[in-house]
Amino acid sequence: MHCAFCASSNQAEFPAEVNIHFSGVKNLDRPSVMVFPKLLVCLDCGFSQFTSPAAGLALLTSGAGTREASSRQEKADDIVLCV
Repeated sequence: MHCAFCASSNQAEFPAEVNIHFSGVKNLDRPSVMVFPKLLVCLDCGFSQFTSPAAGLALLTSGAGTREASSRQEKADDIVLCV
C-alpha cells in the first residue's frame, strides 16, 4: 500500500488510542468515544490514517449512546467510553 499523500511505500502500523469528542457546546455532557485502531503512518511525510473499529463506529453513528453507557467497557480492541 502506498501513502495517500506522497505515494511513498515507507509506512508502518502502530497500535493507538483515540478519544473522539462530539463538537459543540450542546455536546459537552455527551461521553466521548475511545477507540483502539491500528494507525498507519507514512514514515516519509507523516500522513496518518486509521479505520474506526465497528463498535466505535456504531457509537459515533448513534451519537455515543447515553450517560449510562459511559461506564460500559468492552474488549480493548473495540471501545471504552469515557465521561
